[in-house]
Amino acid sequence: MERLSGLLSWTLSRILWLSGPSEQRAARQPRIMEEKALEVYDLIRTIRDPEKPNTLEELEVVTESCVEVQEINEDDYLVIIRFTPTVPHCSLATLIGLCLRVKLQRCLPFKHKLEIYISEGTHSTEEDINKQINDKERVAAAMENPNLREIVEQCVLEPD
Repeated sequence: MERLSGLLSWTLSRILWLSGPSEQRAARQPRIMEEKALEVYDLIRTIRDPEKPNTLEELEVVTESCVEVQEINEDDYLVIIRFTPTVPHCSLATLIGLCLRVKLQRCLPFKHKLEIYISEGTHSTEEDINKQINDKERVAAAMENPNLREIVEQCVLEPD
């Protein structure tokens, strides 16, 4: 009986020891996602508006709360951005989405899948624009246009 009790005690302590790191990892997970979301926000907040001298942060097109990061697996993350155009009929909303995508594709230091959306109910053609800015072929075609590429480059250029 004593031997059985010792075996059970050893088994239980082994199970608890093995489960510890995953519990610690689960407890750290929300903090890690918050840090990654802040890292993303830090990159996009300085993007310039295509027609104004202000940044997207200054115009409140992007805010900290518009960025969400989810873990897909240990090395991959899903980055979701919901931006708010300054007016419901903003003709440059697609261009702003393109700037967000280009900046993050170039600068994010971790593997990611990127989804960019207009905040629900903030633009008259949000569904069409969401399709455009999340379509790889359309994004690639847009970046082949030299005039459009120049505008995007000016918008994503880091301030001095």
